[in-house]
Amino acid sequence: MLGIVLAGGEGKRLMPLTADRAKPAVTFGGTYRLVDFVLSNLVNADILRICVLTQYKSHSLDRHITTTWRMSSLLGNYVTPVPAQQRLGPRWYLGSADALLQSLNLVHDEQPDYVAVFGADHVYRMDPRQMLNQHVEGGAGVTVAGIRIPRTESSSFGVITPGSDGQTVERFLEKPADPPGLADDPESVFASMGNYIFTTKTLVEALQRDAEDETSVHDMGGSILPQLTDRGEAQLYDFSANHVPGETTRDQGYWRDVGTLDAYYEAHMDLIAERPKFNLFNRSWPIYTHSGQLSPARFNAGGMASESIISAGCLIRGQVTRSVLSPGVVVDPGAVVQGSVLHDNVHIGRGAVVRGAVLDKNVQVPPGATIGVNPERDGELYTVSKGGVIGLGKGQQVS
Repeated sequence: MLGIVLAGGEGKRLMPLTADRAKPAVTFGGTYRLVDFVLSNLVNADILRICVLTQYKSHSLDRHITTTWRMSSLLGNYVTPVPAQQRLGPRWYLGSADALLQSLNLVHDEQPDYVAVFGADHVYRMDPRQMLNQHVEGGAGVTVAGIRIPRTESSSFGVITPGSDGQTVERFLEKPADPPGLADDPESVFASMGNYIFTTKTLVEALQRDAEDETSVHDMGGSILPQLTDRGEAQLYDFSANHVPGETTRDQGYWRDVGTLDAYYEAHMDLIAERPKFNLFNRSWPIYTHSGQLSPARFNAGGMASESIISAGCLIRGQVTRSVLSPGVVVDPGAVVQGSVLHDNVHIGRGAVVRGAVLDKNVQVPPGATIGVNPERDGELYTVSKGGVIGLGKGQQVS
């Protein structure tokens, strides 16, 4: 089994957090990067040879992978970033399918029986071995993981229509406006999670056919899955059937596409409840990362935090509630942070107020400044999402 992680997306909808880095490199949950979730799922399932295909502003992502994900070379295991190499001519990737086509040397070198092609920017736990077992037993060319979502949200996802057996993929529609609902729930559809397991021969042949199609958009969801569905080679894996050790009844089946600022913010709020919707403290199926050598968090001068995640290296001398703080954040006396996500080395000055905001690394909030207090002023100075979340980019100046 070879793992290939697609991590070359630009992530425009997550601006300003993706202004300086690829989306999979964005910090999540205080100390993690988004790519850590898919890599942890693969490694926990003993898939230990993994290539991460990168392209857009990839330095931060490449550095994180090479310094954090160091496997045993003695056993021939590895996690390696693979930048776009223009192996088929002077062009960058035209889409996710073209990225795989241009990287088929990785498959030819390893000669695996199966290839897991997973996305790099979702928050979830999953045991890919259970999906592989169904793939082998079903004899499909490709198995695609699906999760039930409301039909009204279908325009943001690839939508899978299962056949009467509940497993064969009858139709695959990429971001349809008005798809048919499920037979047992007309107001729901199966959304593709962007996770696929291929029989190697099927993958290679599908990519070659797609490369010869001049009308193709060369995308996994827009090209490869519809092609294999038409050939009767695709089957559905229902994510709700997947179970990992240590899961709770509340976070079993949790999966979030954090492609927008609102979704990114809401996923953080899922972490901090008394009974979190996604439990970061599951040691039986850990999410791995490396956050550097830092001292434990400190609380001085009456500083306090409640319903929050406080990472190592933080110094809290103000008040923090319902927030997630990455390493090295400083909150000065009299400052108030409420319902916010602060990335590495953010400094909140004395008496400042930050509410409902996502601040990227190295943002300095001056003493007495406010964010999330005056909506009209915030809209003039910062990025504000449809849901009202205020976003500041890396090192952005605060007035």
